[in-house]
Amino acid sequence: MEQKFLPGTEIEIVNENVVRGRLRHLLFDFDGTISLLREGWQKIMGPVCVEMICGEHPATPEIEDEVRRMIDETTGIQTIFQMERLEEMVRAKGLVPEDNILTPAEYKQVYLDRLMVPVRQRIARLQAGELTIDQVTVGGAMRFLELLSKRDVHMYVFSGTDRDDVRNEAGIVGAAPFFEEIWGALPSKEEYSKEKVIRDIMARHELSGPQVLAVGDGPVELRNVKDAGGVALGVCSDETTGRGWDMHKRERLLRAGADILVADFREADKLVPHLFAD
Repeated sequence: MEQKFLPGTEIEIVNENVVRGRLRHLLFDFDGTISLLREGWQKIMGPVCVEMICGEHPATPEIEDEVRRMIDETTGIQTIFQMERLEEMVRAKGLVPEDNILTPAEYKQVYLDRLMVPVRQRIARLQAGELTIDQVTVGGAMRFLELLSKRDVHMYVFSGTDRDDVRNEAGIVGAAPFFEEIWGALPSKEEYSKEKVIRDIMARHELSGPQVLAVGDGPVELRNVKDAGGVALGVCSDETTGRGWDMHKRERLLRAGADILVADFREADKLVPHLFAD
C-alpha cells in the first residue's frame, strides 16, 4: 500500500477518513511515547523471560523467538500480565522443576530489579546535569504537550508501568504538569486496565469516538481506543535516539489500526493543526 504523508512532512496519514477537529480527551502512553528513561526495557525483559523458561537448560532460537513475539504483542499492557504469560510459557516448556517456578509477581520483581539499574542511572545523570530533558524524552514530545495544553482538551497518561513509578518519572522529565491524571498499574490488576480507563472516560463525559485520541507506541492502547471508536496516533519512535522511525514499530502499529503515524513529535507545529482541523 502506498504511503501518504501530510504535505511537506513525515506525518503518515493512514486513514484519510478519520474525523478531525473534535478532540476533547487525549490518552498518552508514557514509556517510548514521551519518556526514554526506560529505553531498552525489551532487551532486559527478553533475557529474563528466556532465563526463567530455560532454567539450567541452554536457550534455543525457538524459545528466544517466542519470547520476542510475546513482548511484541503485549507492549503497553500491564507488566504483571506479561509475567502471567511468562509463567504460562515456563509451564508449557516444562524445562523448570515445579518447585522452581515463580509466581507472576515474583517474575515481575526479578525483571524490575534488573530494569531499574539503568533507569536509576539515567535519572541520576539527568539530575546531575549530565543528560538533558531532550535526551531522555522522545523528540519534540515536550513541545507537542505544550501546544496541546493551549487547546481545549483534557490530557491523561495511562501506562502499563506501576503507578508510583510512572508518576515519579513523569515529574522527573517535566511532563507531569500537562496531565490531569496519570494512571499506572496498581497492586490489584483488576483495579486498572487501559480498556477500563477508556470506557470510564467516555461514559463519564458522554463522549463519541472522534473526541478521544490515543497516542502511543504500543498496540494495546491503540486497539483499545479504536475498539471504542476513537482516533489512534501511533508513535514509531526509535527509543535508542528518541529521533526517527522504528520500522518494526510501524508495522506493529499499522496492524493495531493506527490512523496517523509519526516517528516522533519534531513536527508538532504541523501535527497539532492537522489533528484539530485548523
